Amino acid sequence: MTLLFSDEDVAAVDAPFTVAAMRDALLAAYEGRLIAPPRASAQLDGGRMVLTAGHLTGEWYGFRSYDTFGLPVSGQLVVLHDARSGAVRAIAVGEELGSRRTGGLGGVAVDALARRDAATLGVVGSGRQAWTQVWAAAAVRQLREVTVHSRSAARREAFAARVRAELGVPARAVDSAAAAVRDRDVVVLATTSTTPVLAATDLAPGTHVNTVGFKQVNRHEFGPDLLDAADVLVTDSPAQAAAYVPPMLTTVEPYAGRLRDLGAVLAGAVPGRTGADQISVFCSTGLAGTEVFLLDRLARVGAAPR
Repeated sequence: MTLLFSDEDVAAVDAPFTVAAMRDALLAAYEGRLIAPPRASAQLDGGRMVLTAGHLTGEWYGFRSYDTFGLPVSGQLVVLHDARSGAVRAIAVGEELGSRRTGGLGGVAVDALARRDAATLGVVGSGRQAWTQVWAAAAVRQLREVTVHSRSAARREAFAARVRAELGVPARAVDSAAAAVRDRDVVVLATTSTTPVLAATDLAPGTHVNTVGFKQVNRHEFGPDLLDAADVLVTDSPAQAAAYVPPMLTTVEPYAGRLRDLGAVLAGAVPGRTGADQISVFCSTGLAGTEVFLLDRLARVGAAPR
């Protein structure tokens, strides 16, 4: 029987479950068990259809598809196949699975790279991606305060209220990105901005930064100053980072060669943070196959864990 998951089902998954799945996915990719090529896309009239695919060798294969038309009810599709029979084991329709797995990847990055005593978080952005980053971070660090800024005062106030209500963490909205990130242990950038939303000088020594939005040379939510300040640069998918057109900021000189694989950090093959005052930056690209990896975990329990 094929299991069908809605956004409501996926939204019920808890953060520790998701972070654990993404940690396993990153290690599987590093070890070569998860085949995760860069995303592919087809240019259509007015937008693109985008496909990411993954194969956990001997167990399953599958894909996620989405479009860039910007239509009001356009939904993503994630399909999980059994690798032995080819049968479709599960399907997820909607937006939640993609954003929850991105949040889970961010949670793994915070756990691997942020200081163990990190307790304050500043977020720039107040959308779905910003929420899942904070949701996952709260699962790996004991947060004592969250500050949030976005262009809409109403949305940032609502975001802070949601953090207080659902995560039980004190949170407040602030009127600038600088105020949101200043003196924070962890910073999340999850915007649609094509120009930098913060200055590296706003960050305190020892800050860890998760970047979720645009990061290419022609459009980026952070500037080269952040990369210059970073002691540690990490991504979830070196293959995807190398495949961007135009290229990703971290893959051009003078930064080329500095970008580390988060899976390799988890495996202990390369170092992550080695000092309390180091600034670490995680450039989230969306490791292919991770949506299917999470859907497989959900299918194994038959429903989203509650």
